[in-house]
Amino acid sequence: MVQKITDFALQQRFLVILLGIGLVVGGGIALVRLPVDAVPDITNVQVQINTNAPTLAPVEVEKLITFPIEVAMSGLPDTTEIRSLSKFGLSQVTVVFRDHVDIYFARQLVFERLEQAKVQIPAGLGEPEMGPVSTGLGEIFQYVIERTPTSSPVQPADPTPPTLGGPTDLPTPPNLGGPGGP
Repeated sequence: MVQKITDFALQQRFLVILLGIGLVVGGGIALVRLPVDAVPDITNVQVQINTNAPTLAPVEVEKLITFPIEVAMSGLPDTTEIRSLSKFGLSQVTVVFRDHVDIYFARQLVFERLEQAKVQIPAGLGEPEMGPVSTGLGEIFQYVIERTPTSSPVQPADPTPPTLGGPTDLPTPPNLGGPGGP
């Protein structure tokens, strides 16, 4: 079998060269047109609802804020999951939709139901707001400032809260957000 293929390729050199050129041209066209992303976004379609309630304990946040929002969001079309998190002074509800749902359509559905949920939340406890359109890739550029025992010109050995912010005042973090880096 291999011998027959080799014999055919040697006898039909022009056809083999033509096929090779066709493959190279087709590959070049595909290379130019193919949308390639360095870090593909595999995050599902989700809308977050955040409510700040600084005076409430987690049980009160769950009872007075999170639960009414979850009830209002239940029954939305193409919803796969509704998750919630209740902490001291914070309620976060995440509504996850199927992949084929447009993010802006999902936000419109959540916005309409959120208006119904606001009526159920007692006045003065917090105003539920939708989070921005973002994905898990938005979490890439996070950094932590930690106290170290050694001293340097940027961070003294015994930093006070104002001097801990010294590294964040440098131009590096804003430059990371640009396409060219620092």
